[in-house]
Amino acid sequence: MTDSTQTFEFQAEARQLLDLMVHSVYSNKDIFLRELISNSSDALDRLRFEGVSKPELLPESELRILIEVDKEKRILTVRDNGIGMSRDEVVTLIGTIAKSGTKEFLAAMKQLKEEAVPPELIGQFGVGFYSSFMVADKVVLETRRAGEEGGTRWTSEGQNTYTLEDVSLPECGAAVTLHLKPADAEDGLQDYTEEWVIRDLVKRYSDFVAYPIQMEIERTEVERDEEGNPKDGAEPTTVRRLETLNSMKALWLRDKDEVSADEFNEFYKHIAHDWNDPLHCMMAKIEGTLEYRLLLYVPSKAPFDLFMRDGQHGVHLYVKRVFIMDDCKVLLPEYLRFVRGVVDSEDLSLNISREMLQQNRQIQRMRKGITSKVLEELKKLKNNETETYHTFWSEFGAVVKEGLFQDPDNREALLEVALFDSTASEDESTTFAAYADRMREEQDAIYYMTGESREAVEQSPHIEAFKDRGYEVLILTDRVDEVWTQAVTEYNGKPLLSVGKGAVELGSKEEKEKAEAERREQQQVHASLLECLKTKLDEYVKEVRLSNRLTRSPACLVTEEGDLSPQLEQMLRAANQPVPKVKRILEVNPDHPVLDTLHALYDANPDAPELGDYAQLLYGQAVLAENGELPHPAAYGRLVADLMVKAAKK
Repeated sequence: MTDSTQTFEFQAEARQLLDLMVHSVYSNKDIFLRELISNSSDALDRLRFEGVSKPELLPESELRILIEVDKEKRILTVRDNGIGMSRDEVVTLIGTIAKSGTKEFLAAMKQLKEEAVPPELIGQFGVGFYSSFMVADKVVLETRRAGEEGGTRWTSEGQNTYTLEDVSLPECGAAVTLHLKPADAEDGLQDYTEEWVIRDLVKRYSDFVAYPIQMEIERTEVERDEEGNPKDGAEPTTVRRLETLNSMKALWLRDKDEVSADEFNEFYKHIAHDWNDPLHCMMAKIEGTLEYRLLLYVPSKAPFDLFMRDGQHGVHLYVKRVFIMDDCKVLLPEYLRFVRGVVDSEDLSLNISREMLQQNRQIQRMRKGITSKVLEELKKLKNNETETYHTFWSEFGAVVKEGLFQDPDNREALLEVALFDSTASEDESTTFAAYADRMREEQDAIYYMTGESREAVEQSPHIEAFKDRGYEVLILTDRVDEVWTQAVTEYNGKPLLSVGKGAVELGSKEEKEKAEAERREQQQVHASLLECLKTKLDEYVKEVRLSNRLTRSPACLVTEEGDLSPQLEQMLRAANQPVPKVKRILEVNPDHPVLDTLHALYDANPDAPELGDYAQLLYGQAVLAENGELPHPAAYGRLVADLMVKAAKK
């Protein structure tokens, strides 16, 4: 060690992660080479992009990935002359595993309580570099950032510590050296120093990488005549030469029929750093005013950072096959951020920057076209591959629904692909179109209810009258449902109405007129009592009225049209947003015995103190019926206890 060598302890989470890797969390250990090559390809992409504006950063030699083998010492090195890393970047990105979602990965592991980790978890949490420890007892990373003089060596044996050392390196880039485990260390562990093994893995997993993946090959050759036969007396000689192991042909430039499903899947894993196969692949060449190609994928699992503000987007932008940038957010709207893949333009400038992208009219037209293509593909998937689409919706539906308020131009297309749970079926989701086809003849609106869970909605008193009449109610339990339902007010001319908001009128025209007349009559009979209850509950409600949505429960709370719902209030508070105090409407069931009891008490003594207690009990029951929080739980508990005592004495 030199004086610059420093030893550091891994974080507790990092030690656990490395322990999982050392003890073989994944059955297919061959994947480690794909991960290292993919990292090198990314580093070369980044250097080529920076080299557009800073050509002095580019090396004199061609950009390439080099695989080196020392069979005697059982050492395998994957080397590139890409962008490299500074010492600080090594500490941030490698040493502390701060960027790898380690805590989330381990939390998921604890939930599984299994020794073997499903491959989708490894892909979700981005721990690909550490897969090296599945095949190596020791890993050494040497790297130098382009434009800097000094280099850094990171070394770890996958235990409690790692070391950092300042070193002198001849060029920028990175070299990951694996001190391989003995070939017989584990059943099924291949000898990764064998040429045929490396050739096979590169061809299988990384053939499409855009840079040459090279390895020095040793051959014994003998001089031959024109017919190919060895010349008499010619002595065999040993020849060493670099051979390129991959074809380097970009998949998106090939005809779809020429590419196998395995090739599409492996390219997805390379570009998305996912160990799972994609759920769906879409490929297209767009021609016209603008010409560009796209190869896009829908993952089979939602990434762990899908709802994080700084989560990665997955679309890489190329111009004339030259990498420009990854995580190109402007190519797709926010609600399609889960899409992974490549877009390659023939028309953009190679000098385009992230800042210029925001204002570029060509990019805006491309974004519109790509978005339409993705939505068109999702519609095909919904119509033709129902099971696959339901898998997609369970993973990404909550994200797609963000588009219903973010993207009015594509709202109609989004409404066509949206799925919803419904009271019509416990097992199958439905669409707006299917709901509309099932509507009763006298029904003139599409009804929905938001809530924390399906169970909470189905047990809500708000849907009692709808159930009794056989009206279907859409069950919306994603947080985003509270937002998009404020923006979407109708579907194909049929209004969307919340069963928990405003007044409800059900039935045919004649039934509605009859019910309205009866309600006016009942309202007059109970007007004084209702005003009394409103006075007692003035702190919490703006009105007490009779209900025509309740058939069994005594009361419920209703939000007035235009007011914030309780769920939306909760969301805003969780986001530390100011929330105005909203009073709701208390609806009382006119056919419930509790109303007759209250009216009898009121008629006997309009100033009876018990009226205040009963008003609080009625309000509390309505709050609890929707899984709300009581304003004064202890006081409510005492009222219930007192009522029980009085009932027992009677």
